Amino acid sequence: MIFNRLRTRGPRRPAAAPAGGCPYAHAHTVPEASRLPEPPPRAEHFTDPDEAAGFIRQFHREQPAAGDPVERVRAVLDEIDRTGTYAHTTAELGYGAKLAWRNAARCIGRLYWRSLVVRDLRHLSAADDIAAECFEHLRLAGNGGRIRPVVSVFAPDRPGRPAARILNQQLVRYAGHPVGGGFVGDPAGAVLTARARDLGWKCGEERFEVLPLLVQERPGARPQWYELPDDTTLEVELTHPDHAWFARLGLRWYAVPAISDMTLEIGGVRYPTAPFNGWYMGTEIGARNLADADRYDMLAEVAERLGLDTSSDRTLWRDRALVELNVAVLHSFQEAGVTMADHHTESERFLRHVAQEKRLGRDTPADWSWIVPPVSGGLTPVYHRYYDPVDPSLRPAFTARSPW
Repeated sequence: MIFNRLRTRGPRRPAAAPAGGCPYAHAHTVPEASRLPEPPPRAEHFTDPDEAAGFIRQFHREQPAAGDPVERVRAVLDEIDRTGTYAHTTAELGYGAKLAWRNAARCIGRLYWRSLVVRDLRHLSAADDIAAECFEHLRLAGNGGRIRPVVSVFAPDRPGRPAARILNQQLVRYAGHPVGGGFVGDPAGAVLTARARDLGWKCGEERFEVLPLLVQERPGARPQWYELPDDTTLEVELTHPDHAWFARLGLRWYAVPAISDMTLEIGGVRYPTAPFNGWYMGTEIGARNLADADRYDMLAEVAERLGLDTSSDRTLWRDRALVELNVAVLHSFQEAGVTMADHHTESERFLRHVAQEKRLGRDTPADWSWIVPPVSGGLTPVYHRYYDPVDPSLRPAFTARSPW
């Protein structure tokens, strides 16, 4: 069983009271015959009815086999009136999650939005269950190196019942330890590292130490932490095709970039725990994670090993080191048999996506500053054009998660 692999820390919350329990069960009651019938109370709208109806109509418009949307819209609006929100069908959830990817203005990899594997886990809200299924997500997405795009959708926020949250930015991330005015590991993981240690996580001070998963079930609850089982974390050791010394730098990176701190919004329903992943583009690792000054900051060391003149910016030593770092990332993932795109190929694919959407009469919102890669941007076709303006209200979408 998966749970045998989990190491849980932190106090357990007491079992919940039986559903429907009433503290006044033994109070005097009025005989049924003397009661006047009362209409059911009208719930305050927690979910926007217009958003809900708009999504249902879009779902039926883009999925003609679903039939006429009139009856479904009526049922959804009635459910919102009675309960404040509504529940998606499995088909609505699946298509809504795919639309959220299609609408992701900062993502260059949207050509394959239809291939997203959607895991309907809305029945789960306990920390243990969420952790176990997040680990299963990583196994499924890792797929022995042939990375699959996956989203795992857990319980939504409901009126008076905010859903659990994953505190990690990504399901896999490296710890960061402040040491002597600098960092060992990834500075981007420093805050979560400190929080995990406060909760009782015992860690070393390694450069590539995988953080535990932190799950908080409800506002004010103590988060619980879980070590990631070894079979969930596929990592690639980095080497260079031309420089043997590169392997001695001891660099590596994980294969599945599963974002876990965003909310999936579909038709007015918010799913704050919905980790999702595609696959890496090489520049995300080679030009950002390993190169940025506030991350692993490897450019100076690579330049020194290459024997570059670092005395002046005009020698372009950073540019030359950056290219070799990216060569190493692409080479290593290919040698390991792990899916990864290069920025030239992915740029071509994105423009194919734009063309396909145009043929279907749809706009493709795109944030130019995110679509253009951080290496050799001017050499890619995505650089030399404008895109449809980004509508921040466009839904379905993956959005920045709001506080409790």
